[in-house]
Amino acid sequence: MKMTCVPLPSLVRLLRRPGPILAVLVATSLAAPAQDSDRHRLLDLAEENPRLLLEERRHEASDTIVLQGTYRVYEDRQARTGREIDLALLVLPATGDDLAPDPVVVFHGGPGAAATGYARSLATSWLRERRDIVLVDQRGTGRSNPLRVPLLANDENLQGYFDSIFQSAPFEAARAQLEEIADLTKYTTPIAADDMNEVREALGYGKINLRGGSYGSRAALIYMRRHPDTVRTATLNGIAPVEFLNPLFHAQAAQEGFERILAEIRSDRRYRNIFADLDDKLAAILSRLEDEPATVAVTHPATGEAEEIRLDRDAFAEALRVMMYYLPTNRQVPALLLRAYEGDYVPFAQRGLESNRGIRNLLCFGMLMCVVGSEDIPRIDPSMIPRLTEDTFLGDARVRTQMEVAKHWPRGDVPANYGDPVSADVPVLLWSGTHDPVTPPRWGEEAARSLPRCIHLTVPAAHGVGGACIAQIEREFLESGTLKDLDTSCVEELSMAPLALPGDDD
Repeated sequence: MKMTCVPLPSLVRLLRRPGPILAVLVATSLAAPAQDSDRHRLLDLAEENPRLLLEERRHEASDTIVLQGTYRVYEDRQARTGREIDLALLVLPATGDDLAPDPVVVFHGGPGAAATGYARSLATSWLRERRDIVLVDQRGTGRSNPLRVPLLANDENLQGYFDSIFQSAPFEAARAQLEEIADLTKYTTPIAADDMNEVREALGYGKINLRGGSYGSRAALIYMRRHPDTVRTATLNGIAPVEFLNPLFHAQAAQEGFERILAEIRSDRRYRNIFADLDDKLAAILSRLEDEPATVAVTHPATGEAEEIRLDRDAFAEALRVMMYYLPTNRQVPALLLRAYEGDYVPFAQRGLESNRGIRNLLCFGMLMCVVGSEDIPRIDPSMIPRLTEDTFLGDARVRTQMEVAKHWPRGDVPANYGDPVSADVPVLLWSGTHDPVTPPRWGEEAARSLPRCIHLTVPAAHGVGGACIAQIEREFLESGTLKDLDTSCVEELSMAPLALPGDDD
């Protein structure tokens, strides 16, 4: 998000109090009266709270004023002594005049991605018309004491984007460095949920509206469990409830996503003629690469230069899994597989590079291991792995390598009831995509069973749903605060974009 500072008025007050210095930029008449009042309310709270730092910035893309800063919390929330963490904070104040008191609070995915990364799209979102949008980088992500692992993958080593993420050496080296700046047992979802509630209180909000996608849906569910009285509504997308053991179900979910594509092919005569026996073709590709990895020339995404990478069976399978996450690459999968079956791996490898690079550069993998290694992997029974990975194109490599890294990663404590289904008396709107290769609809169904006031809508989409129909339903839900009489009829008219055909990108 590109920002520039608002020109300062004639006076900038620097407040000195015990503890960290707090600087608050004071501005005049930068927005409509209602906005101005809301902004100054928040700035006044910052003046009164030495843990809260806020300053006004102009967001260029939306040409609006936002409040950027930090909120300081104890790393050890229970002891309330020792190391403190500055949580990166961004408030997008409502842009209209008829302001609602309950903001929208966003939880990002991953685990390991930063909520402030949503700022560019949310700054111009309809969500901001009547409500503030609050973005807080979860501890261990973004600018909140980020727990980064220097992976072997980077733009100096494109091969690393095709190698396994979870290799012991980089994680062991990173652990030694990270333990100098963090107690790695204090970066779990329940602790982060309590951070968020403290930020809510500091900003003077009562009820809030939660929005979470992917891992963010779990973070929102855990928040609802711990602080239900503070939640007005929750909208969750690509549901990963506590029953979803990461990464145990990755292979099974990816296979289901691929089979949804196969079902599309079988139901359409034109697709059947072009992509006949695509499942057998994929099996042949994987077998071929297992016997002899391919050397493929890809175009460097930054320099534009050609560079060779080695594509083996596991790299191909993992790239396919990630490629199916989002549109439009989900729609390109059959054509890319056909080209690979015919011996041309370049288009597939190029798309795989782009998707792998995007997700690996997005996440703080140290934080990911803190969450998964504390909350999921301890609940995985190794005897379950063969049943959930056999007869899948991904196999068991991902789950076993990640579990191996977790053996040597510090494990945080979680509540004894952590694995119990989350139940909260909160109106919840759940979204699932039919073709989601990581959190398919059955996980939305699982979450819905224990939520007494929810609607679960499954729509033609991959991982994360969106579009005009979804926004229309979400707007009605947010404004009314109830699921009663919610008009969801437009969902019946939705359909997946057609599959790309060979030559479409030529």
